[in-house]
Amino acid sequence: MSEVYFSNSNLLIRSMEVDDAKIIYDTYLSYGWHPSLETYDNYYKEQEENKRKVFIAEYEGKVSGLCTLVLNPTEGPWAGMGYPEIVDLTVFFHVHNKGIGNKLLDVVEREAAKVADIVYLAVGVHSGYGAAQRKYVKRGYIPDGSGVWYQGKQLEQYAPCCNDDDLLLFMSKKI
Repeated sequence: MSEVYFSNSNLLIRSMEVDDAKIIYDTYLSYGWHPSLETYDNYYKEQEENKRKVFIAEYEGKVSGLCTLVLNPTEGPWAGMGYPEIVDLTVFFHVHNKGIGNKLLDVVEREAAKVADIVYLAVGVHSGYGAAQRKYVKRGYIPDGSGVWYQGKQLEQYAPCCNDDDLLLFMSKKI
């Protein structure tokens, strides 16, 4: 039985169920992305092990997005410091601009506040992440000062990199 975090007439935010992994995977495939089903199966496994909270948004009864909260991250500038990390906020294309992303973040931040007074996240720096970058700033997230990270490592000045999904800026927020 999944835990319900939020519910109104159109939107339900609940914990992940085992069948959600395939729905997420299939949706991403339909976008031409190259997801790994194992990633989403692992999200469910980590949820069951209390390592990660997984929040699934259902809009009008259909899975329409997700967000996860890693409770004790082992990577990034805040690793091992006891601050949770928001990972993989995604709202499916067909339900953009309905407030689902903001409601997911409201719920995730509320849950993060139960374990720490700061939450952090990483956002891609290429233009495909422009909407997310703006959303996070409007919600009070600020760059953490650690600079840009690439493929899990802090990028040194003048180091080569590729402007792909692995080029990240970490941001934090006091909650």
